[in-house]
Amino acid sequence: MKDSISIFWFRRDLRLNDNAALYHSLKSNYKVLPIFIFDKNILDKLEDKKDARVEFILKTINELDKDLKKDGSGIKVFYGVPKDIFSLLLKDFDIKEVYSNHDYEPYAKERDEEIKELLKKSNIDFYTFKDQCILEYNEVLKDDGKPYTVFTPYKNKYLKILTEDHLKPYPDKENSNNLYKNKGFDIPTLTEMGFQKTEINIPDKIYKNVVKDYYEKRNFPSIEGTSRISLHLRYGTISIRELATEGRKNSETWLSELIWRDFYFQILANFPHVAKGSFRPEYDKIKWRNNEVEFKAWCDGKTGYPIVDAGMRQLNESGFMHNRVRMIVASFLTKHLLIDWRWGEAYFAKKLLDFELSSNNGGWQWAAGSGTDAAPYFRIFNPEEQTKKFDKDLKYIRKWVPDFQEFSYPKPIVEHKMARERCLKVYGETLKK
Repeated sequence: MKDSISIFWFRRDLRLNDNAALYHSLKSNYKVLPIFIFDKNILDKLEDKKDARVEFILKTINELDKDLKKDGSGIKVFYGVPKDIFSLLLKDFDIKEVYSNHDYEPYAKERDEEIKELLKKSNIDFYTFKDQCILEYNEVLKDDGKPYTVFTPYKNKYLKILTEDHLKPYPDKENSNNLYKNKGFDIPTLTEMGFQKTEINIPDKIYKNVVKDYYEKRNFPSIEGTSRISLHLRYGTISIRELATEGRKNSETWLSELIWRDFYFQILANFPHVAKGSFRPEYDKIKWRNNEVEFKAWCDGKTGYPIVDAGMRQLNESGFMHNRVRMIVASFLTKHLLIDWRWGEAYFAKKLLDFELSSNNGGWQWAAGSGTDAAPYFRIFNPEEQTKKFDKDLKYIRKWVPDFQEFSYPKPIVEHKMARERCLKVYGETLKK
């Protein structure tokens, strides 16, 4: 006879504490089997089989499994296509309910609909909950009921709505005795999934030491003024409610950055066309130069502009780039080189440990001028001025571009004044039509 169970499906919420759907699943009338699926639909698209993100997820899953074993339970981990995996689970168990947390990305929404339809055929309910953001796409709306597309009024309304209840942690531990008891399951290895180990170091979940000085220090890439917590937020190894509570107590700027993240989540959810095209459709008419040689120079950190090259080399080597520098390199690609922002967005998606579709898309469209609340097209960062402001002692540049004063260092691939004028002309001609 098959065991009657509920399933909790881990996705972007890799933690046992303060996890909305896990809490609700453990309050159900059935023993809860936690599962995780290494989704072939996603992993098969990763060209680089040395991907630190896959390694990080696997390491985290193994740690969660170890913790669950203390309660006589464990995670059943799969490598495959979600629909196929659920078909297998339906054969092995008498599934009564499935629980998971919301995901707002286009593929995730399609996948969840497919699973919902599959479960519906067997009269199984699929419950999902808000967990990766504080306020969702339909919770912060203008007075006319429409979504905001400008950040400042969105933030003002957000702060009026936000209460302690939104930030209250879920007490998952209370019902841990409701986990499905098992003797443990095999977890696939990196090699079995076709991946290899990397040399990239994953930052710790330590952030409280930077929150108080976050406003003063966050713009300077040579100092440890940011928390590097974004990777943990991306995969849910830390709770957004915990981080927002800290921001409320100690830093309005820190909280504001988390609100930006929710803002981009709601843009993606309410305006899904941004995943493939410009928020402002007229920007899709821009005649990008899309010079492949120049794009490669940008990717490799060999543009001849040290602050740009430092950012790209940091990204290639560590999977991270300081936020101020992200803006500089994105502006350079789209404005100086007139290369389609989607090329840069896709490169960041491959390389960033903390890649999140909504924020990455929002940031790139902001830089290109095509997004919501974007920098106007005539705002073009001058790399030299940005260096004077944010890396005046060249500490960041010296770290990542030690060769910047050597003869071997490339000459600038484009002259700033000419590139600025060319950009204004191309954007201006397109947008005035």
